[in-house]
Amino acid sequence: QVQLVESGGGLVQAGDSLRLSCATSGRTFSSYTMGWFRQAPGKEREVVAAISWSGGSTYYADSVKGRFTISRDNAKNTVYLQMNSLKPEDTAVYYCAARVGRALTTKNYDYWGQGTQVTVSS
Repeated sequence: QVQLVESGGGLVQAGDSLRLSCATSGRTFSSYTMGWFRQAPGKEREVVAAISWSGGSTYYADSVKGRFTISRDNAKNTVYLQMNSLKPEDTAVYYCAARVGRALTTKNYDYWGQGTQVTVSS
């Protein structure tokens, strides 16, 4: 069983930056594809970014390209989401997720964190 714990959310103003972290348990972190998802009130959950096991491949939703950066530190079993130039429409609960397997994908994740709230005021 893999446990994921997100941190770093908060209330910021438009244009500010935040860095989310997701610490995972287990000894096979480097075998997982990792992703960040978000869900705004009244909306479906959507993928924000994903990263392959090595960090060599990444995916970004069009809405965050050029503003967000996903990265991982396999030695620390942690994945990050650096969010710059935040907009009010980025307000959501952000979830970290892990998928067994090394292929980069945005679907069928196996493990999920509890989420962290990000609120961007205008």
